[in-house]
Amino acid sequence: MPPGPPAPGTPSGPRERRGWVLPVAAVAVVLALAGAAGAYLVYGRTPAGEPGRTGTATKPPSSVPASAVQGPDVCAMLSDATTDRLVPDATVAGTSRETEYTVNFDCNWTNRRISFGDYWRSREIDVKVRQHKGQGAKTGRAMAQNSHEIDYGSAKFGATSKPTPEPDEKEYVSPVKDISGVGDGAFAQYVWRRSGTVLWYSYGEAHARVGDMTIEIRYQASQQRKDAAVLTNKTTQSISEDNAIREATALVGEVAKGVTAWKAQHPGVLAKPRGQVTSSPTPQATASPQVVAFPPACKAVEPVATRLVPRPTPRARAGGSGRDAQTECRWLNLDVPAGDDVTRIRSVLITTHRFANRAGAPDVGAARGYFAKERGGATSMKGSTGGGITWGEVTDLKGLGEAAYARYIKYRRMDVHNGSASVVMRRGAVVVSVDYSGAERPKGEPADSPKVRLMPEKEARDGALAVARAYFAELAKEPAGG
Repeated sequence: MPPGPPAPGTPSGPRERRGWVLPVAAVAVVLALAGAAGAYLVYGRTPAGEPGRTGTATKPPSSVPASAVQGPDVCAMLSDATTDRLVPDATVAGTSRETEYTVNFDCNWTNRRISFGDYWRSREIDVKVRQHKGQGAKTGRAMAQNSHEIDYGSAKFGATSKPTPEPDEKEYVSPVKDISGVGDGAFAQYVWRRSGTVLWYSYGEAHARVGDMTIEIRYQASQQRKDAAVLTNKTTQSISEDNAIREATALVGEVAKGVTAWKAQHPGVLAKPRGQVTSSPTPQATASPQVVAFPPACKAVEPVATRLVPRPTPRARAGGSGRDAQTECRWLNLDVPAGDDVTRIRSVLITTHRFANRAGAPDVGAARGYFAKERGGATSMKGSTGGGITWGEVTDLKGLGEAAYARYIKYRRMDVHNGSASVVMRRGAVVVSVDYSGAERPKGEPADSPKVRLMPEKEARDGALAVARAYFAELAKEPAGG
């Protein structure tokens, strides 16, 4: 069946996500893991503006000052042949704006009334490109990677979850299809949904990441007989799963090549919105993370940390996101002495959030809300597996401030494979996350080898708790407000 349009009542924009959303805790998980045993993947050798793996020929870098560089023209990234075939005689709308966390570049091609024999067809391509800003001690590339991982986990969850439908609802979400050779990672999925007598739609969706940019593509198509009653989904036919995934895969490949070419011309540049688009909402200033001297509290727990991570490479960074001032202390060794035949990785990471209100005074309410959101997200994910991540049980802890919990995660995704335990605790306006992560593998094996042994849960939990108790003892010497 050739693709065609949804019945009246089909939403003009992308389908809203299910009520379940991968929680903020998952972001912290990937940040902690990527910043721990795989820290050099985020902060070291790979620059934030690296091009993806697509083999696109590029022009010499632009000589325009970085502060004046407009972002990519997403509407020009798809060829006329592609858009004319998929959405003939389309209305094209491009938008661009800046938010607190990203710079957004979108384009939409729509035609909801295409005459085709006895049918009216509806077609739409929606492209969203997001350049991610650094947040606190994390780079834009790390934030983009986290976003992509969360989208992947959410897609995996959607394919396997079994929500209870309303009597007149039906929904099908396909398994996730990994796409090779597109950017730094890509996948596609198909969604079909009917609700009541009006709503009926389906689409292919694809996601990709290129450096610090993420890409989301949706191709929606269906058709309905011209003699069908108004405001009904009777006689509506939707694009098939194979066609939807094929087209979404091709589209995300084209856009990823365009993004790669733009980044090659403007390496390391945080783009400005295109044209005269006004930023909305007005972004808050975010201080660039800087390497700093170890704070006294981190220096005090160094003996505990170095027992867990012998001969480490230490590093402390400071940054901020809005009124959340962050410091990060890390002890990392990518080759802990463990015999001639074993490569062992160990990492201790302490991330401290200090919340302040507009007047600069400690904001206990903001810290309480942040902690509750983190714990709620961790609890909702326990026992789940998706995107190479397995979330363990959440355990509440006593004696570490007003509230504290611990959890363990197995992480096998791309080049970062490790087992990691986290202890998250709140005292006044301060929230602290302590992560102890590690893995080992035979000498000569790559970091993503199937022979990698993740740090066992008990070892990880005991180590994280030991560091957390030592660090909390130092925090207790500070005023209660943080």
